[in-house]
Amino acid sequence: MLYMIFSQYGKVIDIIACKGLKLRGQAWVVFQDITTATNALKGKQGFNFFGKPLKIAYSKTTSNIIKRKELLNQSQNKSKRLREDDNDINTSNKRINTSNKILFAGNLPSNITLQSLTSIFQQSVGFVEVRLAPNANDSSKNHAFIEFIDDVSANMALKTLHGLQLSPTDTLQLTISN
Repeated sequence: MLYMIFSQYGKVIDIIACKGLKLRGQAWVVFQDITTATNALKGKQGFNFFGKPLKIAYSKTTSNIIKRKELLNQSQNKSKRLREDDNDINTSNKRINTSNKILFAGNLPSNITLQSLTSIFQQSVGFVEVRLAPNANDSSKNHAFIEFIDDVSANMALKTLHGLQLSPTDTLQLTISN
């Protein structure tokens, strides 16, 4: 009955009618938007319902169904913004030289192994591989090229690992490869 009375003002999402002793005779009608609720409040205030006039007021709290809808909208908007940010990053990556995704580590100690470098860099997001090569000018030093999936990952690894202490006398010196 309540649905038929109030649906003429707009879309009714939910009706909660109470039957308990304290709340007997009270009901909450949830409309899709506030303007529809306002029109129904003005239109049906004092309306004779089963021999008694309706006393209509706004609810003091937001309906659970409206809260769920708002949370859903917020999460959809957030995921939409994240997709847009990903698209922006992807389009900006296309404009940047792909060689920026490779880091150069110079003056590495001669006793450093491919496995030890791999274990250092594999903790970084987007790590692909390490290529270790001896230094042609100085046999006591090596150098390595560290490849990442993109320049963003390479820059993050550069910021976090540059200056890492490899031994008491050697630190990791990283630059972006040319």
